[in-house]
Amino acid sequence: MSSSLPNYPRFTLGDSLTSEQLDFFREYGFLHFRAFISPETVQSLLQASEDVQQRWLADGVQKVNGVPIKYGKDVDGSPIVQRFAFASHHSPVLHEFLQDPRFRALFPLLEAPHGRVGENEKDGLVINHYVNVAGSEFSQMGWHTDSLRDVFYGKKIGPMLNVGVHLDGTPATNGGLRVIPGTHRQGLRDILFRKKYYKDVGPDSNEIAVETESGDLTVHDGRMWHRVAQSPLVGEASRRRVMYVPIISGKYEPKHENSPTPFYLRFLHLVK
Repeated sequence: MSSSLPNYPRFTLGDSLTSEQLDFFREYGFLHFRAFISPETVQSLLQASEDVQQRWLADGVQKVNGVPIKYGKDVDGSPIVQRFAFASHHSPVLHEFLQDPRFRALFPLLEAPHGRVGENEKDGLVINHYVNVAGSEFSQMGWHTDSLRDVFYGKKIGPMLNVGVHLDGTPATNGGLRVIPGTHRQGLRDILFRKKYYKDVGPDSNEIAVETESGDLTVHDGRMWHRVAQSPLVGEASRRRVMYVPIISGKYEPKHENSPTPFYLRFLHLVK
């Protein structure tokens, strides 16, 4: 399928989706929007995440609402947070950002009622900070779907969108998001067994690279197979920071400080 998408379209997100955008998503399972936010907003969000990081490092925060926080080392050896969860609960700037009405424009992609930004559900606003250096605990993420969590809970797989706000540009030569178009329409067997979750990290003949610029927005269906390729670069040049927010429907299931650690997150240590 990748051969039919050598140069997939990059769109602009307005107040509502166009028929072309809806049709593309239904067929391929992802969308890529250029310049969703300005360079000034990018810097504001980066600063907000660093403020949260400083507080969590100082306070020794290990979990937020039952979700483990992933720490690692930066290029200078200093400790950093490499996977935040529920970050917007700890930053007014990040919380306010999630109120952007353009997120609501994506709700029709769910093809289900009661769509919402899952700020208080799943893992909330996740910030992934990838860097390829010695001591980093997060330089790539192997093949997975986002639907596995529903399977673990014995629930019917519900519609979910994973929406990425890219704070650093990532050409294909620097690793980054890879998707297998059309796999959002696969059956349960392929969701479970097409790949070894997180352990399979190599390229797939049908994958395409989603090449982002700083400020871009991507959306992919939670049932779709995807991975984050490791950067072949080392040090500062390998840095990639992406904010992910789930857009979901169905029963409202907020997390709280006494929420248990989800079973699927016990695999987080496999992600290096």
